[in-house]
Amino acid sequence: MDLKGSNNFSFFEKYLRKEEKSQATIAKYLRDIRCFAHFLSGQSISKENTIAYKEYLCGKYAPASVNSMLVALNGYLRFLKKSECCVKLLKVQRQIFLEKEKELTKAEYLRLLHAAKDRRLSFVLQTICGTGIRVSELRYITAEAVQKGRAVVSCKNKTRVIFIPVLLQKILQKYMKKNKIRSGSIFVSRNGRPLDRSNIWKEMKALCGKAHVCATKVFPHNLRHLFARTFYAVERDIVRLADLLGHSSINTTRIYTMETGEQHLNRLDRMKLVIST
Repeated sequence: MDLKGSNNFSFFEKYLRKEEKSQATIAKYLRDIRCFAHFLSGQSISKENTIAYKEYLCGKYAPASVNSMLVALNGYLRFLKKSECCVKLLKVQRQIFLEKEKELTKAEYLRLLHAAKDRRLSFVLQTICGTGIRVSELRYITAEAVQKGRAVVSCKNKTRVIFIPVLLQKILQKYMKKNKIRSGSIFVSRNGRPLDRSNIWKEMKALCGKAHVCATKVFPHNLRHLFARTFYAVERDIVRLADLLGHSSINTTRIYTMETGEQHLNRLDRMKLVIST
């Protein structure tokens, strides 16, 4: 089956919409399937080719990314009624600490804010880091929500309330007044559409040099992680944090509260664990 020469992509997209997948999930699935189609280069789908694709991904991406792309592939194969071509996901041992080179610290976050100055991106960063909202949910931060101090997010058949702290409310109200925003989403592009992940990602990357922050740490989702670690350090309430982040599983929330390996080592040192000689 030649993926490029068929309408399967559009049919698969319609199927995902009927399954009520989020727009971000649909976009990712389609992007991953196009990557598979490019790998096939016109060859037919077969078990041998899907295994070869898995090996190709393993040589290019981290295990978690490989599994994410394989989930999309397997979903597509089942849609095509070619389940026999599905491949197994990689077995990944749960990491108990965060790699230091990927952790965005509060100091680095503040440097990014300083570099962004008084531009729109500064307010976007403060909104994500001040509420823990997903970047795909920013469209729910409306003028009406800012005035009420809460936004109602509906995604994946789930509805949750995101509280906007008083200080952030005041900051966003100034932004709205300056830009004459009276209703609707407050973070929009020039054509009036809500900002998406790619818009924000590019703008954040442009700040790295000026803020002297490693580019590997600078992406929208890392702000959500910083919010989670900050909240947990103060409250030590992982159940409440899971509610705030919109997680259905606390196991997911635990990933957001991971410390660095250096912090783990410091804890062990404080416990006076020694090896007798």
